[in-house]
Amino acid sequence: MEPALHGRTALVTGVSRRKGIGYAVAVRLAELGASVFVQHFAPHDDAQPWGGDDLDAVRAGIRSALTEGAVFGDVSADLAEPDAATLVMGAAVGLTGRVDILVANHARSGGDGSIFDMTATMLDGHWQVNARSTLLLTRAFAEQFGLTARPGAAGSDAAGPVGAAQTPRRPGERGDPAAAAIDEFATGRVIWLTSGQIHGPMPGEVAYAASKAVLAGLTPTVASELLVRGILLNTVNPGPVNTGYLDPETTDRPLDGMLEYLRTLPFGRFGEPTDPARLIAWLCTTEARWLVGQVLTSDGGFSLAN
Repeated sequence: MEPALHGRTALVTGVSRRKGIGYAVAVRLAELGASVFVQHFAPHDDAQPWGGDDLDAVRAGIRSALTEGAVFGDVSADLAEPDAATLVMGAAVGLTGRVDILVANHARSGGDGSIFDMTATMLDGHWQVNARSTLLLTRAFAEQFGLTARPGAAGSDAAGPVGAAQTPRRPGERGDPAAAAIDEFATGRVIWLTSGQIHGPMPGEVAYAASKAVLAGLTPTVASELLVRGILLNTVNPGPVNTGYLDPETTDRPLDGMLEYLRTLPFGRFGEPTDPARLIAWLCTTEARWLVGQVLTSDGGFSLAN
């Protein structure tokens, strides 16, 4: 039997460290048969307490998970740059000719603070990477996916390529509900990653939480617009996952009382990158074809115990 994602191509962003969620997602998608293209930006991690990683080792780990016939590619890009999303998507399309899955895992860390620390520069920096680039990547994904809007739907560009100039849709305007049905077994998939601000406060991370809250809040709106193009968008909150920032030697926060705190959690541990990776990979398979426009939390009961 063919792997679940045989013949599909996935773009995963923010894959520069073997301890990261992005790496775990890329490996899992590869194990399921997908060709995998990743974006990384090592200078960001090099500036963090946990530091960077050997990119050759990152590449080798993903390649080793590929199934027969699948291929791998990667590009370094700073997603704070306005044209980075278009460049990254173009490079990913070059791998096999089309991208079927987008996992927007990337995020800016550091340079944050409380509401009393906020500056325009801090807020803009997190917005550019965490929110703006995710939205632009999603647009670029939809435009290359190869499906025009359903016949008769508002904004249909059947006379030209997807992404051609169109009349902007007015507020509240929807596609034609009588248009032809979507083939549920041929849909594209987009997965955004948000954070725990939907369950409680994140003191000292106002810029980060704000930029991630944008994605959670926009999920239903963007999902409804992508659906008429045969693309399913869902968003995942991975909960507290230890990607190095909860290790004493590489943490960016005080860890006093951590062992006592862990005993209060249902499974007695924080998440590991493979925990949300399993959910994200499942959302990319046909088994998840009935799920769209949702914000899902994968935290091992963390939000129930706090």
